Amino acid sequence: QVQLVESGGGLVQAGGSLRLSCAASGRTFSSYFMGWFRQPPGKEREFVAAISRSVSNTYYTDSVKGRFTISRDNAKNTVYLQMNSLKPEDTAVYYCAAGASLAPGSLRYAEEYDYWGQGTQVTVSS
Repeated sequence: QVQLVESGGGLVQAGGSLRLSCAASGRTFSSYFMGWFRQPPGKEREFVAAISRSVSNTYYTDSVKGRFTISRDNAKNTVYLQMNSLKPEDTAVYYCAAGASLAPGSLRYAEEYDYWGQGTQVTVSS
């Protein structure tokens, strides 16, 4: 069983940057597609970004394109989410997820993922 632990969240002013990390243990990290989801206060969980086994294949929801970058370091069993030009509407609990058999057409759906982290809070002030 894969265990995922997010870190790097915190409080930042609008326009600032944060880098989230997701450390994995228990299984071979390089065999999984990895994704980031977020859940704003009082709202449903939504897709943010995903990355395939190849670092050249990345996917983003429209609202973060050009601002967020997902990457992975298989040697460290870690996936990252670099968040720049943060906006108050980015405020949410951010979750890391792992999936064994994802396709581009389904990676935006949370139910397709097999493992989840506990989440890390990101708060962006005006």
